[in-house]
Amino acid sequence: MVRLDHISLPVRDWERSRDWYRDNLGFDVEFQIPERKTAAMKDSADLTIFLYEGDAVPAPGIAFTIQVDDVDAKHRDLSAKGIAFVHPPQKVFWGYGAELTDPDGYRLQLWDETSMKEKGGG
Repeated sequence: MVRLDHISLPVRDWERSRDWYRDNLGFDVEFQIPERKTAAMKDSADLTIFLYEGDAVPAPGIAFTIQVDDVDAKHRDLSAKGIAFVHPPQKVFWGYGAELTDPDGYRLQLWDETSMKEKGGG
């Protein structure tokens, strides 16, 4: 069996990123190591992202695709909070979804199963 278990992601401010992923995307704080400036953030599928303070280097060819309950509703919610999107929910080459960036500029693609089936087929 092969399963992605965790990702280590350098961020400029580990506490700001921890709060952003928790408050905007619903990740849970699994644990923190303040003396190492690290927060382990877990999604509902048990994938953990280790947000650690370090050199956040732009990676324009890399994007994280995150499944949400309703991409249109999540877009409305985050837009109302003042979060800018690269593009709103729309049909794109990989299906149907929205794209935004986190505080360090990492690309995040949001999608949901229903919209993907109804609007993303090619």
